[in-house]
Amino acid sequence: MRTCALYERQRQAGAAACVVGVDEVGRGSVAGPLTVAAVALPLEPPIFGLDDSKRLTPARREELAQEIHRLARAVGISHIEPDIIDRIGMAASLRAAMVQAIESCGLEPDLVLIDGRPVHVHAKECCIVKGDASVACIAAASIVAKVTRDALMVAADAAYPGYGFASHKGYASAGHVEAIQGMGLTPLHRKTFCRNFLQQQLF
Repeated sequence: MRTCALYERQRQAGAAACVVGVDEVGRGSVAGPLTVAAVALPLEPPIFGLDDSKRLTPARREELAQEIHRLARAVGISHIEPDIIDRIGMAASLRAAMVQAIESCGLEPDLVLIDGRPVHVHAKECCIVKGDASVACIAAASIVAKVTRDALMVAADAAYPGYGFASHKGYASAGHVEAIQGMGLTPLHRKTFCRNFLQQQLF
């Protein structure tokens, strides 16, 4: 029943319509890229088990991401790197990443469904609060974005040992903050997000 409900928004748009779901991951982290995925799913066959990526285990996310890539009409992924986020800010970075992800799908959407509030990145945009838990193509985008970015952060852990990127994925865990204060910033860190951690050393 839940899988059918997740596809309902897409069914309402019509069987022939090109519906693209969009979601991001990494907006609130202090290191690593902002990653946005855009996914266009077919109505058939449905992908069972889609949900907000945060509610899935890592193993299940990996399984679903592989199935999404196999069955999707199109998948687009975009990354905005930390230095760009520092330079233009998060709001502009989010808009740029969403535009890039949608365009990289290589399709002309009839409807663009985005998790959250309006971002004004597409003329046919429709934003749905908690859409990653209620709309199939947004849930799929959530999963693809999360799996893609997590893999980048695991690779970053090998490049920059001691920061724990593989575990916290760039978010401000206590151990990550302690590592920043002890070893300083890497090129992966968003300097504008880390100022408070470094200022604490001055007092």
